[in-house]
Amino acid sequence: MPNHEEATDIATIRSIVPPLVAIVLGAFMVVLDNTVVNVALPTLGRVFATDLSLLQWVITAYILAQAAVIPFAGWLADLFGAKRVFLTSLVFFSLGSVLCAVAPSAEALVAARVFQGLGGGMVLPIGMSVIYRLTPPDRRGAVMAMYGVPVMVAPAVGPVLSGWLLQFAEWWFVFIINVPIGAAALLVGLRVLPSLPPARATLGRLDTLGVVLGPLAFASLSYGISQSAHAGWSGASTLGGVAVGLVALGLFVWRELSVGEPLLELRVFRRRDFALTIVTQWAGFASMFGTFFLVPLFLQQVRGYGSFQTGLFTFPQAVAAALFMPIGGRLFDGFGARAPVVAGMTMAAAAMGLLSGLTGATTGDDLRAPLVLMGGGMGLIVMSLNTHLLNSAPRELVGRVTSLSSALQNVVGSLGIAGAATILQSRLPVRLDEAARAAGGQPAPGALQDAAAFAFGDVYRAATFMLAVAWLLAWTLRRQPTATSSRPAGAPTAPREMEREPVVGGRAPTGSDADGFVGTGRANGAPSRVPIDRTR
Repeated sequence: MPNHEEATDIATIRSIVPPLVAIVLGAFMVVLDNTVVNVALPTLGRVFATDLSLLQWVITAYILAQAAVIPFAGWLADLFGAKRVFLTSLVFFSLGSVLCAVAPSAEALVAARVFQGLGGGMVLPIGMSVIYRLTPPDRRGAVMAMYGVPVMVAPAVGPVLSGWLLQFAEWWFVFIINVPIGAAALLVGLRVLPSLPPARATLGRLDTLGVVLGPLAFASLSYGISQSAHAGWSGASTLGGVAVGLVALGLFVWRELSVGEPLLELRVFRRRDFALTIVTQWAGFASMFGTFFLVPLFLQQVRGYGSFQTGLFTFPQAVAAALFMPIGGRLFDGFGARAPVVAGMTMAAAAMGLLSGLTGATTGDDLRAPLVLMGGGMGLIVMSLNTHLLNSAPRELVGRVTSLSSALQNVVGSLGIAGAATILQSRLPVRLDEAARAAGGQPAPGALQDAAAFAFGDVYRAATFMLAVAWLLAWTLRRQPTATSSRPAGAPTAPREMEREPVVGGRAPTGSDADGFVGTGRANGAPSRVPIDRTR
């Protein structure tokens, strides 16, 4: 028979599930949309009879809108409440999806994608901060893993779903599929999401100069880096975007460090654990996310598979991530971030080692083992690092930190993709020249396939080096002190700083006593006094 502590833990986890469902639905919709639209670009080009130079803005405009709005997420949540901003973001995203589906031209589709991105940019950071605030400290790893599973699965479901819709339905289904998901998330959220009090007791004046500089910096950097794939690193659009972004970023950092109420709280970088965690995250994410597009590109361009087949071959990676993420959550709760992150990066490095041996004869079936390894490693890494990052920040700044980390992850992810594309573009002619010299003239088709595959392998070798840097940094991660429920029965409760949060799935707290218990009433036989522990 469970004791009081175990019964309390079970009741707490069960109370988090309803709001978790609402947030997961919204996050899944936003992440799914990214990969679904990527696969649909060639079809959209035929439908609207336009070239790639305009069509690429279907992706770029969405990314820039997200990058511009993410810095506002934490401030808006503090001003209007996280629930209201999260639900409003779902409405914006769903309406934007409808506008995309009925767009009469490529230009109208780009404009609709901007509207869609304004909503989608705030769903993930606000959703993560809400889940973090609702979860007891000693259960954060497990609960954040539950949140992360659909987010990791969505990128693999996207190509399969998009390929099926484009083959058997109309192109606009790629966008309209978001509407029922968004409606479900909105209805569930209206019913079960608690109205959390602001994380900060007082909210200062809006940093108007930061409002201009922050979005300009992150949007310009994202734009400039994304242009490198088409214009090259010396292209005018690349250099112009990066230059404007760096200048704006420098001014933004100066501004945020000199005002009392900044838009993004950059002083948190003074904390050792926070700074080391986010640098580890950057190195790991740049190496792994930067190579995400390589396997689909290899299967389609080198091996000649279709988009639907490619999606089926890459799907095991998502399944492995979904299976390993709960394991990573349990390891995080039991041992801290270091154990799951080091183990996950070791698995990812092994996968990259296998992928560096690609040849022209490599089939989709040959890639299943390394993709499962990669997915399992990511399942251990991603939410463990995100949760550790939030644990390392002051509790009243969690909303601002999720905005900060999301904005920086956008830039780092873009830089990783651009870096991988640049290496591939530079190594491909070298490998083709080697094949031509070996053949003494025009290489055979098989030799050309091998040369292209070897260039992909070169990218994975470079990414492995970056991942090795992240692996070394992961050993610096220290377990954050948390108050747990694993004390001996009957032992006195140590004095703890308690934060009064609304009870999920029930009424707001009606009072507290000296032991830090909040009266919630009795429901379904659960204890009438549930401890609300929110120490870091």
